[in-house]
Amino acid sequence: MKSARLLLFAFLAFSCGQITSPAAPARPNIILILADDLGYGDVQCYNPQRGKIPTPNLDQLASQGMRFTDAHTSSGVCSPTRYTLLTGRYHWRTSLQAGIVGYLGRPLIAPDRLTLAGLLKQHGYRTAAIGKWHLGWDWAITPAQRPLFAGFGGKAGGGGEVTTSVSDAHRAAWKEVYAKPIGGGPITRGFDTYFGTDVPNWPPYCFIENDRTVGTPTELLAPARLAKNQASIQGPALKDWALETILPALTDRACAVIERGAKQAEPFFLYMPLTSPHTPLAVNKEWQGKSGLGDYADLVMETDATVGRVLAALEKSGAADKTLVIFTSDNGCAPYIGVKEMEAKGHFPSGPLRGYKADAWEGGHRVPFIVRWPGVVKPGSRCDQLVMQADFMATFADVLGTKLPPTAGEDSFSLLPLLRGEDKVIREHAISHGSSGLASLRQGQWKFIAGPAGGGFGGVAAPKDNSPRAQLYDLATDLGETKKPTLAKTASACCHSCAVRTKSFGNTPSATGPAGSHRCGKANGNSSPGQQAADLAVWPHRKTIHLAPSSTTSPPTSEKPRTSPPRNPSWSSNSPP
Repeated sequence: MKSARLLLFAFLAFSCGQITSPAAPARPNIILILADDLGYGDVQCYNPQRGKIPTPNLDQLASQGMRFTDAHTSSGVCSPTRYTLLTGRYHWRTSLQAGIVGYLGRPLIAPDRLTLAGLLKQHGYRTAAIGKWHLGWDWAITPAQRPLFAGFGGKAGGGGEVTTSVSDAHRAAWKEVYAKPIGGGPITRGFDTYFGTDVPNWPPYCFIENDRTVGTPTELLAPARLAKNQASIQGPALKDWALETILPALTDRACAVIERGAKQAEPFFLYMPLTSPHTPLAVNKEWQGKSGLGDYADLVMETDATVGRVLAALEKSGAADKTLVIFTSDNGCAPYIGVKEMEAKGHFPSGPLRGYKADAWEGGHRVPFIVRWPGVVKPGSRCDQLVMQADFMATFADVLGTKLPPTAGEDSFSLLPLLRGEDKVIREHAISHGSSGLASLRQGQWKFIAGPAGGGFGGVAAPKDNSPRAQLYDLATDLGETKKPTLAKTASACCHSCAVRTKSFGNTPSATGPAGSHRCGKANGNSSPGQQAADLAVWPHRKTIHLAPSSTTSPPTSEKPRTSPPRNPSWSSNSPP
């Protein structure tokens, strides 16, 4: 009888999974770390042949989880990427058609737009954001006061003439404004708490906690800090503000959030958008000269160590086995930080890819993307499927076992099947823009760029007579985007493949694209194949490439412009050429 009871107990234990590896929790903690301007080739495990910067912590994270090789941002620059990541919705569906949110810019995320933090908060998570926000705020600055906060000089990447003294009127305005709550920030977009610097190379040069500055900036930044690749814009600063203190302070806060969160009953979500290795290239003494490749590479090493500290804190907290960890970057490496010098020494920050930060070429928006989730993700695995950062929204919803409303995560696809080891197509198309607004459309192995250049810091070059007006690449055989297929045939076939998924070619909401600012020209039957495909590159949506707005959904009213096709329209079986 005793043996029978033991056998029954063993059977029940096995049936309940008690003697197998612990299953992933239904609501895992989630840590999402977003590096700033870290190139695809800056992580050693992504670029073993042409990468010279040691990144032991990121390499170890990849060995413990899954490394995605075909992961993309929606833009080659900062703010649009962050919008798409946090909302699961392409940034070009908003008013931001090119560039980034400017200094003192208004919030890009509408108050009623569901974010990752908002979704998780609905399901009992404690949510924290620590780091660079750069999605706009509602500063309590009157039109009359605005000139007192700007116009002090400074030029991104190149120093420039800067003001060194200010008047009593400046200080009075600063004291008044910085004493007030700042609206429109992270704690109004789903996060319980926030700590960061907003944009580390822009004013105000101080930390912001929740909706208040930490201290009152009363001075201008020391002119020496406006040197090349340090701060970019002169403006209000705390006395003796040190750029080198930013990254360690963010790391300390993140570790504290993890330690505290691990002790609480509710799961936690930590969104950690790092300020590095973006400028300011303010490397702490411990890391200066470590790489032998210059300040940027030293800062990459310091960034890797930061990730290591966060992961060590997670391990020490005892919560590592029930935490989903994601690491990625907002765009490629900036070309102005000494890229040519690094490449001369054998380090290629874009790896095998063409272009850098801001470009529509792969080096602008194909980024490192690593996921560790004990009990779900196989250690040391690799995924070559096309994915985007927009996919976090649908993935988190899938993990929680909930459905998104039709007005949230419109451009998001769940990565959960891939994380579980399936090798299947999750998304058939993706759109990424250069900083100038130049669109690129990815469909399977094919990539179309709606202009003759990269659309980054070099802008959109005007095509010469008889030269191609656009670019088309087969990434399966030409990852470096060097060989252009004959556009007349291939683009026409690709264009036709896209067109059959739409209601018609001539019914775009605007002939010039969202907000009338896209430069692809009219979409009609008289356009060239390349021109038609360029227009298509602006308007894909969910599982269709759909040109017409629809009245079947009722999205929030505060973000304009937008298109709102049905959430799950039919998808043609036609495949790209």
